[in-house]
Amino acid sequence: MSRRAELEAFLSWLLGSGSQTGAVSFGTPRSFRRRTAWCWNIAPGIPATGEIHDQIQIDGIYVGSWCCLIAVSGDYVLGWQWCDTEKKAAWAALLGRFPAPRVVITDGGSGIAAALSDCWSDTAVQRCLVHVQRNVRTYLTSRPRTEAGKALLRLGRALTRISTPAQAAAWLGHLNDWYQDHGRLVRARTYRNANNLAPACVRANQTWWFTHDRLRKAYRLLERLSQAGTLFTYLRTEHAGLNIAPTTNRIEGGTNAQLRLLLRAHRGMSEVHQKRAIEWYLYLHSENPVRPTRLIRQEHHTPKRLPAQPAPEQPHGPEEYGHGASAEEGLWARKGWAGRA
Repeated sequence: MSRRAELEAFLSWLLGSGSQTGAVSFGTPRSFRRRTAWCWNIAPGIPATGEIHDQIQIDGIYVGSWCCLIAVSGDYVLGWQWCDTEKKAAWAALLGRFPAPRVVITDGGSGIAAALSDCWSDTAVQRCLVHVQRNVRTYLTSRPRTEAGKALLRLGRALTRISTPAQAAAWLGHLNDWYQDHGRLVRARTYRNANNLAPACVRANQTWWFTHDRLRKAYRLLERLSQAGTLFTYLRTEHAGLNIAPTTNRIEGGTNAQLRLLLRAHRGMSEVHQKRAIEWYLYLHSENPVRPTRLIRQEHHTPKRLPAQPAPEQPHGPEEYGHGASAEEGLWARKGWAGRA
């Protein structure tokens, strides 16, 4: 069987949900693993084209101790970057490969804002409204007890139903009205004394804290995003006709979800092989992937052998000065009865 056939069979198994037993042309699964072991050496990559996109969605997915940062545009993957965690340097390494788009859609993960400020400072930002909803629900829970919490949760849930600039302006007005009615709860403080038990999140030397801290965090999130103008970027007049997405559902459900299914179908693989499987999936879902068999190189299936290291030269002749103890020097440990004088 040719190398091309081995690679095609390898990718058919790797990107599918079947077992190695299905590769009948190889005989046993052990034979399949032995004959396709060299295929793991191929590292696919997407070359940069320099094309300027109207919108790019970015997100990350964790694989064991690694994090894969991914950028997509429309139905195609643009590139990826491996890192240990989401941070500014990793995001900058990914964003620096592409020209700045008109709009970037993000979930607001760690380090993204700083990287966007450095790499794509002129690009408009659209925060994923689904993630904003989740964050609000995390702070307030799905069943808040206070009327203020219930009203703010309704505002958060209404975000994904806004489709016109008039609705967006009305929503911002409702958020302002909420603060006029319940702003005192956002500003309320509790001071430490013998009668007040401090929450677990309060430091030992802290003398006061916000009474309704989780309610305050939920409101401050919505307030900060509305003031930054990143909630309704998709409704701006300068972006009319571009069909800007208000969420990262395309990359979350169309790419990340498929990667999780892929890893679940081949659970038990090492992290190195999991990373290679993800790279192959992302590469084959780019806009113009080269046929995988054209990526085969001689060094993939015939690795270079390291030159043999010569054995250290042994000295000839008797040892002049040794480091071991000898009986003549009187350094040996003596045991047994030595008699009496």
